[in-house]
Amino acid sequence: GVLHEDLRLLLDTALPPKRKKVVLGVGDAKMGAAVLEELGVQCQTGGVVAELMRGIRLHFPALVRGLTAQSAAKAQLGLGHSYSRAKVKFNVHRVDNMIIQSISLLDQLDKDINTFSMRVREWYGYHFPELIKIVPENSLYCRVAKFIGNRRELSEESLEGLEEIVMDSAKAQAILEASRSSMGMDISPLDLINIESFSRRVISLSDYRKGLQEYLRSKMSQVAPSLSALIGEVVGARLISHAGSLTNLAKYPASTVQILGAEKALFRALKTRGNTPKYGLIFHSTFIGRAAAKNKGRISRYLANKCTIASRIDCFSEVPTSVFGDKLREQVEERLAFYETGEPPRKNLEVMKEAVVEANEVVAEVKRRQEKKEKKRKKREKRRLEALAAAAEEAAENSVMETEENDVGAKKKKKKKKQQQPEESEAEPEPEENGVEDEEEEEPLPKKKRKVVVEPEEQEEEEEKKKKKKKKKKAVARDSEED
Repeated sequence: GVLHEDLRLLLDTALPPKRKKVVLGVGDAKMGAAVLEELGVQCQTGGVVAELMRGIRLHFPALVRGLTAQSAAKAQLGLGHSYSRAKVKFNVHRVDNMIIQSISLLDQLDKDINTFSMRVREWYGYHFPELIKIVPENSLYCRVAKFIGNRRELSEESLEGLEEIVMDSAKAQAILEASRSSMGMDISPLDLINIESFSRRVISLSDYRKGLQEYLRSKMSQVAPSLSALIGEVVGARLISHAGSLTNLAKYPASTVQILGAEKALFRALKTRGNTPKYGLIFHSTFIGRAAAKNKGRISRYLANKCTIASRIDCFSEVPTSVFGDKLREQVEERLAFYETGEPPRKNLEVMKEAVVEANEVVAEVKRRQEKKEKKRKKREKRRLEALAAAAEEAAENSVMETEENDVGAKKKKKKKKQQQPEESEAEPEPEENGVEDEEEEEPLPKKKRKVVVEPEEQEEEEEKKKKKKKKKKAVARDSEED
């Protein structure tokens, strides 16, 4: 209903100041109504305007300077992409596309498993025809056929394995007795191998169907918990699949939800002016089966009304809960009791007030749990970052220590070279007269060598200069003494 700011600015700049007699031609009726509401400008739609808009759209690159057909095509593509992105739901946990695919696959699996099981029955029935009456279930028949194989090899030892599969000792004993007196034909080992491999495939398909049903149940509890609590996961998923999405189902009125899935019967009744159908997909719910024949139409209408409420709650609530679905189910149960016994049910207002209070408590609890999870996640992230920072600091310290050790090693090498040079110069001393002077000269040398090792390079150069001065003084003193 609110006109876009860019469009409003464009119309304000393009339209003249006096707009009393201005009539705009707009291709969309909703946009025309929005322009009239926001700006007070009369808009005309349909008829000639549609043809004019079509011509403008066709020759738009020629009418706008600097616009080519290629850039117009890119703009149209970008608009299509943005429209598609707006249609997509980005909440991963509330995507109903997976429900549509899983319920379609579940129905297909049911058909295929029934077909394949009948094929196993016909194939293995040539060898052991009495087994069909003892084990009528499809998946169980395939398991028993795979376990028995050749009925002539069945003995008392394999009775325990049969009991584990059939879960009934009487049935297992009946199968054993029937195998001894069976009228079936003999079977070759090659045919038996093919029957066993095909039975194994059917068993694996039935196991996969159980897993898929659990997946559908968990997905429905996340996407539409109220609807699944009201009429069950399978029927709710079929309603969503037939409507196209949960949003489409929420937009339908209760009368449409009631006959959803019975469109062919509805149109046939409208064409022949007969009785319209009372129910569609919601017939598979347990409530309609429990109602009496005269009350089936009334309970289906009431149930469709509650399904519409539940789907709207699931579609537009921020935190989906099954509280409303449970309360709506209680209302349907009370209405069934009212049809049978005449006991008046509670009013809808009272039930919804209770549901709102309980839902608020559940939502608060869910939000607390989410906050706790978020805090734990932040703590884990903080610890991880601290560990990474500490590891980076340790790596930096190790690199600094390695560089310092390398520098110290280089300095030591330089010092050793410098120490070796004065020792070589001192290797040829002049003849001395007194041994006391030699001792005086020899004593300070090791101390100065220790200082050289400890002190930096500048101090070493100063000390070398001092040594040279002392040597000169001593040499002068010796010359004077010799004179």
